[in-house]
Order: sequence, then C-alpha cells, then structure tokens
Amino acid sequence: MAAASGGAPHTARVRIGPVDLAARVDEALAVQAVAFGLGPEEIEVRRHIVLRHLDHPFARALGALTPDGGLVGFVYGMPNERGHWWSTVVEPHLRATGSADWLDDSFVITELHVHPEFQNMGVGRSLITTITDAVDQPRSILSAIDTESPARGLYRSLGYRDLARQVHFPSAPMPYAVMGAPLPLLRPGRV
Repeated sequence: MAAASGGAPHTARVRIGPVDLAARVDEALAVQAVAFGLGPEEIEVRRHIVLRHLDHPFARALGALTPDGGLVGFVYGMPNERGHWWSTVVEPHLRATGSADWLDDSFVITELHVHPEFQNMGVGRSLITTITDAVDQPRSILSAIDTESPARGLYRSLGYRDLARQVHFPSAPMPYAVMGAPLPLLRPGRV
C-alpha cells in the first residue's frame, strides 16, 4: 500500500489500498457529501448509483484509511463501456471534438473524493495513480466540474487534458469537462 502524508505536523499517515466500498458506502458518501457539498436527498440517490457501479465485475475501488481505519478518501472506476449511461451522455460531445475514440479501451474514474481535512496532502494523487497503475487499459477518462478548481489542476498535473467541455448531465446544476490521459499517469519529476 502506498502511504501519503503531509500537511500539518499533527496529520496522521494515510494508507491507500483496496477497500470493500460497497460495505462502506455510507462512509464513502459521507466523505463525498463534505467534499462535494451534497445534501441528504442527493446522497440517497448516489447511494444506489454507487452500489450499482460497484456491482460491475471489473469495478475497482481504493480507500484512503487513517491508522484507526477511518475512511477519509476513495476512488473507484471500471473499464469504460459505450453502453453505460455516462458514455451515452458524453459521446456526442466527444464526437464533436474528434475525441470519441477515448471511450474505447479506457478506464473511467467514476468517483474520486477526499475529505477536506486531508486534501492538499497527496491523498487524491495517490488514490488515482494507484488505481490506474493496476489496470490493463492504455488510458483513463473522467469528468469533472468545468471550472478551474484544485481537482482540475490535479488532473492536469497527472497528464489529463480536456477532451470536451460544457457537458451537461441531466440533473447536474453545473456543466462538466471530460478529460483523458494516457497511462501510466505522469508523476512529478517524470517526463
């Protein structure tokens, strides 16, 4: 397991490793609610979506765990399939930019969230690089809110680039950007 540490001197070390996210879905959604600003109704909707995703035979999940086993971050994803709902929404936008081939032979990062108290310490970077290092696909895709944010900065530093912008998901209040990167992801000091 990779270890991530940093931030204030009192910050405990965090272990990155496999986690049964379906069994810990409520903990994961609590992290997502704080990190992403979700209300109780949104959490309940997302609970069913997360459990359905994790039921996919090739879904992978990692957690960021404190020494006492508390979940402070997580990532999960799966090989992309064009028939999945997400792909059907983003495909016209990718086709318009000449990037529709990114939907094939890609590992999609479905969710990545880190509790705010553990952000800016390398936890998110460790989660996404660890999960993508273990996949067979040659590239990764994801969607992120289409604003200049720390998350988008992290993705860019790992080699993700915008494939399509202003993608509107049903019921999402803000537009998203679809980003893609060749694997393995970039690391600091590596070209």
